Amino acid sequence: MKRLVLPLITAALLASAGSAFAAGELTYVVNNESAKYDPGTTAETFASPIIGNTFEGLVRLSPEGEVVPALAESWEISEDGLTYTFHLRDAKWSDGEPVKASDFVYAWKRVLDPATGAMNSQMLYHIVGAEEAFGGGDASAIAVSAPDDKTLTFTLKQRVPYMLQLLNYPTFYPVREDVVSADPEGWTRNPATFIGTGPFRVTAFNQGESVVFEKNPNYYDADAVSLDKLTFRLIPDPATALAAFEAGDVDGIEAVPAPEIPRLSVESEGFMIVPALGTTYGFFNPHQAPLDNLHVRKALSMAIDRSEIIEFVLQSADTPALGLVPPGMSLAGEDFTDGRDTFGLSETADVEGAQAELAEAGYPNGEGFPSTVYVTYSSPPIEKLLEAIQQMWKENLNIDVEIQATEWQVFYPEVQKVEYQIAQMGWGADYPHPMTFLDNFVTGSANNLANWSNADYDAAIEAAKAASDEATSRDEMRKAEAILMNDHVILPQYHRYNYMMMSPEVTGFWRSPLNVPYFRDAQIAE
Repeated sequence: MKRLVLPLITAALLASAGSAFAAGELTYVVNNESAKYDPGTTAETFASPIIGNTFEGLVRLSPEGEVVPALAESWEISEDGLTYTFHLRDAKWSDGEPVKASDFVYAWKRVLDPATGAMNSQMLYHIVGAEEAFGGGDASAIAVSAPDDKTLTFTLKQRVPYMLQLLNYPTFYPVREDVVSADPEGWTRNPATFIGTGPFRVTAFNQGESVVFEKNPNYYDADAVSLDKLTFRLIPDPATALAAFEAGDVDGIEAVPAPEIPRLSVESEGFMIVPALGTTYGFFNPHQAPLDNLHVRKALSMAIDRSEIIEFVLQSADTPALGLVPPGMSLAGEDFTDGRDTFGLSETADVEGAQAELAEAGYPNGEGFPSTVYVTYSSPPIEKLLEAIQQMWKENLNIDVEIQATEWQVFYPEVQKVEYQIAQMGWGADYPHPMTFLDNFVTGSANNLANWSNADYDAAIEAAKAASDEATSRDEMRKAEAILMNDHVILPQYHRYNYMMMSPEVTGFWRSPLNVPYFRDAQIAE
């Protein structure tokens, strides 16, 4: 049987010449449910499948990873690289109202209003006046404007080589002021008010069960959309999801149980490996004992065997993570991770080194180590991973760490309060550039869930953003990552691949390395 392996970025399954296709219905399984689907305010990965198929921004990414026109049909960039001018096509919202340049102005200024609680406001800080506005300054000084209904222009503080890639992220999508202001908290949970710009529109939110879509007849490229109906069915357990796929009850599933990967890779034409620009890690809270001690944090990280976790626990093709940024992003002709330091870590456990660090912290052979809790969201694979780490800490350091798992909707708000000791998280790239990982750890970032602060780190990130030379920018980012990793604020575990299933009858579907499944061009063979 055929094994489907998707190369990085070019993750498309294109329709073969001469095939016949039928408009129809497709059911895709997701394993988690998000708390909200507001493109401007959320940073939750679990919201990406819904937002990515109901909204588009100025540009979108092609299956080959190229930036292509979406709501904007063309654009110009000034010679100094600072001013961008976009010309909108005749696009409509899913309720038939015209998309206007002022919708973008409203949406971006809304993200920069602290009262909105947007998780990725810093992504807009490249724009003149944006950061100042977020800090309480004059919102009218933000350098974004709509000279007319079809023209949007904005000016940056300095060149941003990856600005077009950034614009594909939901934080930059438009939202409608009349819709949002009528129900600021609930508009994304009601199909009647979840008004978008993408190829599909929601017809039903069935909490705990499914999200149902139909083709958006007002989409600017509706003729390219073949599916009449799309259903995202919630099945938390990947084993149950796989059983549904193999029984023919669903067309695709977003995750495959680790023990089944060897079999499916050989037997199933529907098995797909999708490279993911993502790193799974835990947060050490440097403000909570005993994690406020650097030697404790380092000991815990040195004591785990990442290779064993991948081979025997995850049973996957993931790679051990010794740093924050995953491989796969090239800058100035080099992968960002080329030649990277190991920060005292190794793919296998350094038991003696870990024990020495713990003794230095005042807990020789684990004696007197205080009660410690590792919190996580409910997920069978993640809980299995943490149980393995828990056992390694017991065997290698003679310490007991409790694991507490709760549903995501409970877990995530608690982690945001930074009142945990250790918390399981991770990050998937929002755009294909190392800054999407590194920006999260600047002082005050909403995604800095350890509330960690380091002036040298902040300075290196600022220097990387200001540099006009890509090599200089890369080197400053490498310096920043080293500062973070040498302080052992995170417990890096592995760099991710996604393992999924999709019926061979489905073509045109692709899932990006940014972990968004796209059904715009999906077709089902007759």
